[in-house]
Amino acid sequence: MKIGILQADSVLEHLQPKHGNYPKMISDVLSRAASDLGADFEFTNFDVEHGTYPSAISECDGYVISGSKKSAYDDEAWIKTLVGYIRTLHDKKIPLIGICFGHQLIAEALGGKTVGAEAGWGVGIHDSDIVDRRWFMDAEPDQYTLIVSHKDQVVSLPDGAQLLASSNFCPNSMYCIGEHIFTMQGHPEFDRDYSRALMNMREEVLGPETYTQGVASLGKPLMRDAVSRWIIRFLQGNST
Repeated sequence: MKIGILQADSVLEHLQPKHGNYPKMISDVLSRAASDLGADFEFTNFDVEHGTYPSAISECDGYVISGSKKSAYDDEAWIKTLVGYIRTLHDKKIPLIGICFGHQLIAEALGGKTVGAEAGWGVGIHDSDIVDRRWFMDAEPDQYTLIVSHKDQVVSLPDGAQLLASSNFCPNSMYCIGEHIFTMQGHPEFDRDYSRALMNMREEVLGPETYTQGVASLGKPLMRDAVSRWIIRFLQGNST
């Protein structure tokens, strides 16, 4: 399968030599998951923040929307264009994965709501409880862990969305729509080192309590590879 990564942001330049950029982070973790499952996947990047899209929507078999420092409700032309693209993908039932900003923007585009949450920043490794297990997810455990880095949250799901996972901090942390949209607030592409780099950079903004808890959480188990396998199975479809 050919998967298009719709890049909605870039890693800060001073962090790229060590950590790379978002498209490579995403393609690396998903390629590893595809290899684990014996699946044949290739990934290509489209910098939608700067107006680059496929020449035809059918150019790829599915798409992934990356995270972004922007908010899904920001009044920017490129975000409005991406909203239109999401609606077209939805109408055509082309497989679509949303990560963090992607998760939030898909909700906004399809009638849900994203806001700056009263809970403030979520950073480090967070747990989410699985509330509805679908065919592409593992039979166990009842929780999963991913790195998060966000202060916006989806507070209202779109019509037809099925909530898959929830936490006290982020009640709508994972959802799907039909067999063609699957989104999550967490970042399967982020590793502990990059999470720590982001927290160190934002220490003053986060405040001492959130920063200290976030750094301490990096000692917890991390299920980025397991969740990436869920993504690959979802992209393959239920008929495989």
